[in-house]
Amino acid sequence: MLFNSYTFLFLYLPLVLGGFFLLGRFHRPSAAAWLFGASLVFYGLWSYAYVGLLLLSIAFNYVVGVGLSRAVAAGRPGQVKGLLWFGVVVDLGLLAYFKYANFFVSSVGALAGVSWELAEIVLPVGISFYTFTQIAFLVDAARGEVRETHPVHYGLFVTYFPHLIAGPVLHHKEMMPQFARAETYRPHWENLAAGSAIFVIGLLKKVIVADNMAPYATPVFQLAAGGGDVSFAQAWAGALAYTFQLYFDFSAYSDMAVGLSRMFGVRLPLNFDSPYKAVNIIDFWRRWHMTLSRFLRDYLYIALGGNRHGKLRRYMNLFITMLLGGLWHGAAWTFVVWGALHGLFLVINHAWRALRQRLGHDLTRSTWLGRAASTALTFLVVVVAWVFFRADSFDAALHLLRAMAGIDGWDGLSDQEPKVWVTLLVGAVLVWAFPNSQQILADHPPALGDIRSRSRLRWRPGAAWGIVMALAFFYTLTEMGRVSEFLYFQF
Repeated sequence: MLFNSYTFLFLYLPLVLGGFFLLGRFHRPSAAAWLFGASLVFYGLWSYAYVGLLLLSIAFNYVVGVGLSRAVAAGRPGQVKGLLWFGVVVDLGLLAYFKYANFFVSSVGALAGVSWELAEIVLPVGISFYTFTQIAFLVDAARGEVRETHPVHYGLFVTYFPHLIAGPVLHHKEMMPQFARAETYRPHWENLAAGSAIFVIGLLKKVIVADNMAPYATPVFQLAAGGGDVSFAQAWAGALAYTFQLYFDFSAYSDMAVGLSRMFGVRLPLNFDSPYKAVNIIDFWRRWHMTLSRFLRDYLYIALGGNRHGKLRRYMNLFITMLLGGLWHGAAWTFVVWGALHGLFLVINHAWRALRQRLGHDLTRSTWLGRAASTALTFLVVVVAWVFFRADSFDAALHLLRAMAGIDGWDGLSDQEPKVWVTLLVGAVLVWAFPNSQQILADHPPALGDIRSRSRLRWRPGAAWGIVMALAFFYTLTEMGRVSEFLYFQF
């Protein structure tokens, strides 16, 4: 089921929200169970064949997690280590089978010069997100950091419908205590109003902005995949259109997830913070898919040794972490290259900062011009990497990058419709000249995390903003004539 569908907006959401608070008045465990069941229905309407797999995964990880907590409490480190390895291997094995089996088999076959492929394996939607969420739970249980193990709250933590399909990657310490609080089960006007406001902003981004970028991105990448002639202007228009499409699409999902959760009185962690305003690639990864970056840092980078074994080892750990982060996004060599590029960018960024520190530069001070140049350079390398992320093949990505570099000529600017550049200009203005959603709602923070804003554009409960949001909502309803999935659903 899609957030941007009439069924969700006018049937599922009112029914689930009303049932949750009605049950919450009389019996909180029943309300939690209702939301757990409703989340399974949400998932089942999208992929009913894999509801059983999801439930088995939840039951398995819950049992292993409780076993880990008891082994820690009893002081049995050998059992803790064995259980943790068992749980993580099973989780990763399940993910590897569904997401990577054909990729690895076909890659080995290509090296051997033969065509090998397994029978078609349908990827269960959301499996990457709920697998990572539960691996984090197991690791924290092994560290003795799990405090609550209520089975319904655990099931709800994993399946909670606002995040289940495309994140954020949740952490039990942030979420399970919220499901245990009495006030969560009582409706609050501020939660409903603030949640609805950021949800509508996300809906606008998806339906009006992101979906209108797609027609300028998809044909160019298809042309490159087919080996057709792509002009310099076409290539840049297509690459920029996808760059903005992905930005607004993922930002929209993040806003809508946060808004929906806030309506239920539960705050999700921030997952998106104007990443194209980043002044370097380190800053970019503090702003883009923030909960995935947190997971990769806490459970992979640090596990590899982090920065504890010298600079060379640190840079290698960074590169490996981003390489695997790229592979997490999809079973294709283009995603591996995308991850490798970002790993390389991060290594260069850290090495440059270290060099400047040795030269005595003050990294806390910069000029307006310097920040603008740094932001432009960061955006440029991100766009180049997105070409591999979107391209159907390595050859298609190189074909498009050749055109963007002008190797095949500089013509084509006059052949592009003015509407393309106007649309891209609108996207650029929205990205760099406007505050993001959480900054607009900074007076009523919709999510977990420190939200700072100097913007004068602030949402406040009242008639004026109510009218604006109502008009925006009804406008998007008139534009929702076609089914449009979120791009991160495929990961």
